[in-house]
Amino acid sequence: MWSKKKKITLGVTACVLVVVLVMFSTLGIWGIRSCKEQKERKEQVQAYHDAKFALYEEENEKYADFEVDVAFFGDSLTDLYDLTKYYPQYVTANRGIGGNTTFDLEKRMQISVYDLKPKVVVMLIGANNPNTMFENYENLLIGLQKNLPQTKVVLLSMTAMGGEHWGVWNETATLNNVKIELYAKKYGFTFVDLFTPLFDISIGEVYADYTIDGGHFTPKGYEVITSIITPVLHDLLGY
Repeated sequence: MWSKKKKITLGVTACVLVVVLVMFSTLGIWGIRSCKEQKERKEQVQAYHDAKFALYEEENEKYADFEVDVAFFGDSLTDLYDLTKYYPQYVTANRGIGGNTTFDLEKRMQISVYDLKPKVVVMLIGANNPNTMFENYENLLIGLQKNLPQTKVVLLSMTAMGGEHWGVWNETATLNNVKIELYAKKYGFTFVDLFTPLFDISIGEVYADYTIDGGHFTPKGYEVITSIITPVLHDLLGY
């Protein structure tokens, strides 16, 4: 029997999944040099996705008899988030997959969140397709509202970034966050600004000790994010 009192947090624990995630996140930064490498990366990504979906099915079945408090839904920023460590007070599910765009999320909403039926969904997405995210971002919100009418939704802003690869997106992220907040108001969801507390105005990008590569977070970065999200969850859940 899966007991909520045990504060079980389901997430990716298999080392192979973490290794693959880090590997293709790095490839995303440095690029692919050959057709062979492109094929290999595609196969690795598909294998990773298949493994995650199999895990989701297992988790969904185990949680069929009671509700998950919070499902975190997104890309690698969520995938690498150690929910067991940062949210021991809640029953959580990690539904992040590295490299995902808004289009990827739309394709997997059924298995990721609809079947899970959590009390709260926290969504962080956009870093992998900031220029096209609003082509279907509202579809995600419509889907959540229609299929999970009793679930409370938290929309996280895009985060501050840095470095040669990620830092160029800060201005776009700032503009996109205005739109995300407007969507939150339109659908009665909760908007949380992560950009401002992560942004070091003195250097014009994310605080250096919050990130490992300008886009992904250090433990300290996750501590800051957790300190912002936790009181929001407390208000929504009442505990």
